[in-house]
Amino acid sequence: MPRSIDFSIESPASVEQITSAFLERDYWLARLEAFGGGARLDSLVTDTDGSVTVAIVGDGRREEVPRVFAKFYPRSWQAVHTESWRPIPGGQVRGEISIAADGVPGSGRGKTLLEPAQNGSRLTCTATVEYKVPLIGGTIENMVGGQLVKQFEATLEFTSDWITEHA
Repeated sequence: MPRSIDFSIESPASVEQITSAFLERDYWLARLEAFGGGARLDSLVTDTDGSVTVAIVGDGRREEVPRVFAKFYPRSWQAVHTESWRPIPGGQVRGEISIAADGVPGSGRGKTLLEPAQNGSRLTCTATVEYKVPLIGGTIENMVGGQLVKQFEATLEFTSDWITEHA
């Protein structure tokens, strides 16, 4: 059964600064270099309304995952991570994020809201993690859910630092 995770993270960067960074190819390339582990930017599509959709593709190998997961993975696979961000009224941005891989029993997706906060912005997320393995799937979903929150925190921190360096 899929696990849902709800969380919020504050950033010193404004909504406008973050969405402006998301529109920049250099931002995504730097983010991949910092976090990608061999992933590549497959597409970056921007629109005049400030919307952006990104697809990131990464190649994985069984040897790269924790031993407890390895037996459920094929020898190699390709994961696709997509993010879509679009402005909505009130100075907010709605986001959708997903990650999936062929032949791998796990996937994740999330809906986010980036909104102004007193000292920058706040990202609120409802994410769902699903790992279709009998008996241990729920344990793995809980573990991955906890890692997901840490990953979002690190990504927002990276984004804030990138904005400061490129101001």
